[in-house]
Amino acid sequence: MYKTENLENHVLIGKTRDELESFAIQFGQKPFRGRQLYDWLYRQKIHNVNRMTNLPRLFKASLNTNSVIHPLKKISQIESETQKTQKFIFERLDGKQIESVIIKKDNRVTVCLSTQVGCSLDCGFCATGQMSFSGNLSVGEIVDQYLRLEKISPNPITNIVFMGMGEPFSNYNNTIFAARMLNDSDGINLGAARITISTAGIIPKIKKFADDREPFKLAVSLNGTTQKQREKIMPITKAYSLENLLEVSDYYTRVTGKYITFEYVLLNNYNDSEEDGIRLLKKLNAIKCKLNIIPYNEIGNIYNRPSPDRIKSFLSFLNDSAFQVTVRWSKGTKISAGCGQLISKNSN
Repeated sequence: MYKTENLENHVLIGKTRDELESFAIQFGQKPFRGRQLYDWLYRQKIHNVNRMTNLPRLFKASLNTNSVIHPLKKISQIESETQKTQKFIFERLDGKQIESVIIKKDNRVTVCLSTQVGCSLDCGFCATGQMSFSGNLSVGEIVDQYLRLEKISPNPITNIVFMGMGEPFSNYNNTIFAARMLNDSDGINLGAARITISTAGIIPKIKKFADDREPFKLAVSLNGTTQKQREKIMPITKAYSLENLLEVSDYYTRVTGKYITFEYVLLNNYNDSEEDGIRLLKKLNAIKCKLNIIPYNEIGNIYNRPSPDRIKSFLSFLNDSAFQVTVRWSKGTKISAGCGQLISKNSN
C-alpha cells in the first residue's frame, strides 16, 4: 500500500493550475505544460496520462513514473433501485475509507460528498458521529469523489451537496478550495448555485463565509428550538449557542442578500411538538430563509422517526410561516445512504 506521506506531493487530482505549472517545471517542462495537464484532468476529464495527446513523451513518462492521478480508489458500491440511490466506499492512499452517495430524482442527479474521515462533533442522531475522527480530507480527495462519481453516473451530475461524512466547516479551507475547483469555469465548471455546503453551526466560519462572499449555497443543521434541546443532540451548541447561531445566520443573509437553508431533522417526541413548531416560527420568521424538514433516518440508537401523522401534524404548525417549508424524504435509507447514516466500518 502506498504511504500518504510519500505521495501527497505527487497526487495530481487536487492540484491547482499554478501548482501543476510548478509541477511541470520540476520535470524540466515549460509552465504551459502544467496548464495543459490541468485541462486534461478537470475540463476534459482524461485520467490516463497516455491519452493526453499534446504532452511530450518524456513528460508523460515522468508523470507515469513519479505521480498518481487519483487519491481515492473505489472499494465497493451498493444500489437501491427502488430509491434510485447508490452508495460508494472509497479508500484513501493511507487505507482509511470514506463514503459518497449519488441520488437521482427526476432530472436531478445530486452527489453527496464527504469532507472528513469520521467526525468529531458527536451529534447524537448521526451515524458518522459514532466513528472516531481520523482526519480531514485533502482538496484532491474531496474533488476526486466528484470525478469518480461522474464517471460512474449514467446521467450528468446536476448538483453537489457537502453533506457526507464530517463537518465541512471543521475542514474549512480544503472544503472551500474544493468547491472553487468544482466551480472553475476553466475546469469542471459546475455552477456555484448548484453547490451547497452544510454546517452544524461553526459560527466563526459562517461569518467568514459571508464576509468572503463565497458564491455557494449555505445550509445550517438546526434540529432544535431551545438551547438545552439542541445541546443534548448537538454538543457543538455548548460552544456556539443557538441564539448566536441564528444571529450569524441572519447576518449571512443580510451581507450576501442570499437565502439560507435551515435543516431540521425531525425526531419522534423530541423536537416535533406543537411548541417546537411555534418556537421555529418565532425564531425563523424574521430571517431570509428556507426550512427543510428531514424525517429522521433511523440508525438503531435511542431516536426514532415520527409517524406519518405526527410529521403531518408538525408541518401544520408551520402553515403560517413567512418562509418556505419543504420536506426531504431521504433517498437511500435502505442501503444506509440517507442523511445521517453514513459510517465507514474500516476507518481506523
